Amino acid sequence: MRERLNSGIFFGLIGNLLFIGFGLVCMLYYKTYDPSSIFTKLLEGIAYVTEVAGFGFLAFSDYLIIQSARMRRHLKIGYSVYIVFEAVMMVLELNSYKFEFYAPYSLGLAIFHSLVSAVACFAFIEFDPDNKKYEALIIICVGLIFGGMLGSIMGIRIYFSILVNAFAFSLLFAGIRFLTKREDIEIDVYGDRATVTEYSSDFFKDKE
Repeated sequence: MRERLNSGIFFGLIGNLLFIGFGLVCMLYYKTYDPSSIFTKLLEGIAYVTEVAGFGFLAFSDYLIIQSARMRRHLKIGYSVYIVFEAVMMVLELNSYKFEFYAPYSLGLAIFHSLVSAVACFAFIEFDPDNKKYEALIIICVGLIFGGMLGSIMGIRIYFSILVNAFAFSLLFAGIRFLTKREDIEIDVYGDRATVTEYSSDFFKDKE
């Protein structure tokens, strides 16, 4: 189970790096957009490939984390919501000309997008809630996500917020991998008897 959790974190990092690629492709796509251009169609194809690949890696990452990490319901729900939400936003962003209701420059949409992503990111605190180094990492990543709203204020489409979110989550997963390898954080998994005993002890201690 420990290997499964580590793989889940690794695939989460890869998936978010692909989402960064999606954001960068979108940036180039809209700056050079020409519906009759082969280059535009090529960029659109690359964007779809990075989106689908990123979603696949993140979905598999989510599955591995759900299967291996003990408890942490809010983290699991938040991460799942983030993955689906980002995938939907990416589809809307690439097909904005087809959907009249979609407003890619809306500040309200940027705020809502950042808020949902920040809540999902903060839910990862459940991995090790009493670890100061890990808390600092979470705070930095949440701050970056809220910074993504600045794109709308500067007149940039929502892909900027998607790009910043992906960067923040990439930093989060890279940080988790780094701290885990240094044994600065310990994440209990199913089958980890030593940690189960510790949780039981803390539970009854609080009751007293």
